[in-house]
Amino acid sequence: MKKKVLIITYYWPPAGGPGVQRWLKFVKYLPEFNIEPVVYIPENPNYPLVDQSLASDIPSNITILKQSISEPYKWAGVLSKSSSKTISKGIIPEAKKQSIAEKLMLFVRGNFFIPDARVAWVKPSVKYLLNILEEEDIHTIITTGPPHSLHLIGLRLKECLGVRWLADFRDPWTTIGYHKQLKLTRASKAKHKALEAQILNSTDQIIVTSFKTKEEFQLITQKPIEVITNGYDKQQDVDVELDKKFTLSHIGSLLSERNPEVLWRVLNDLVNENDSFKNDFQLCFVGAVSENVLGSLRKNDLIDYINNVGYVSHKEAIKHQKSTQVLLLIEIDSDDTKCIIPGKLFEYMVSGRPIISIGPEGSDVEKIIKETNTGNYFNYDSYDSLKSIILKHYNAFQNNTLQSHPIGLQKYHRRALTQSLSKIL
Repeated sequence: MKKKVLIITYYWPPAGGPGVQRWLKFVKYLPEFNIEPVVYIPENPNYPLVDQSLASDIPSNITILKQSISEPYKWAGVLSKSSSKTISKGIIPEAKKQSIAEKLMLFVRGNFFIPDARVAWVKPSVKYLLNILEEEDIHTIITTGPPHSLHLIGLRLKECLGVRWLADFRDPWTTIGYHKQLKLTRASKAKHKALEAQILNSTDQIIVTSFKTKEEFQLITQKPIEVITNGYDKQQDVDVELDKKFTLSHIGSLLSERNPEVLWRVLNDLVNENDSFKNDFQLCFVGAVSENVLGSLRKNDLIDYINNVGYVSHKEAIKHQKSTQVLLLIEIDSDDTKCIIPGKLFEYMVSGRPIISIGPEGSDVEKIIKETNTGNYFNYDSYDSLKSIILKHYNAFQNNTLQSHPIGLQKYHRRALTQSLSKIL
């Protein structure tokens, strides 16, 4: 008889973006390890991104429970529909460029909805799930955040029934970049910190996606912490031709602070110094791009070289990853982002295309890229070495020999990662 486990998550198909894929893939493979997942999700969520193609990965025999949720982002649209949608995606404009409506929304979001805008779902969820856990004889639950309010559901269920509770953190809580942009009062900051510590010290097991996050949480709690990164799944064989242009492609949102001026300067100089490069080069963005980034590209005279594709389905994103010449992975230059390992990194690694990553020194991304031999990692001041690698890749492109040579990727397969999870369960 398979062990039943309740998984409480906000993001689930038709939600798009990387947040949904982690537990969608775990649910897909858990039955192979004698575990029966039961999934609890909101009935009427306000997802900022939608990707209907991900629904094909939902097992046909899975039990999915739903309860209605009150979504404040819907009401925020009364003030500014575009700003509400943008902020809900995590794209926060620079402080000096924020409108009055945006400043108000950020203040309300940070100080009136603690820990986040889905906190109103906690109370009705606990009431509903108390009966479900007893009726279904479920003794193990998993909450995954963000939104971190879902961990409050786990806390209440543990307090009421004494269930075994695993708290999964796909991102940190109080040290994530956007948290500092919420215009928090001193009292609100203290409340966030207190809730974070309470969750970390009340759960039975903590799961994190990065090694740096584990180090951070070990300073707050003595509870066991396991690192289970995101990963890649078996991809359908797609007949994709490589781009004829020398394309550098960034897949996913490029937020305001994720703006590598050093890369734009290198590309501007290469265009001006090398006529052949100028004729072959193209910069491709697949996903939302902030106005701050576009402004930097204009300043460096690169606008004419941009192919701004916009948001596409996950399947289409995979095609872009496989057809581009070089993949770009950009992270904010901050100590707080050393722990961020984007889910797309693992799909990048199996694409066969070399990665150019730019971020803070000593990050977990740097560690993984180096150990898997899937690309090169640079800091924000690495002008000469970055320019040298791009020229090296361009010469290989001209000789039709540009590709990556990865090693040791098997441990990042979604099935292998699920096996690690099953051992904890």
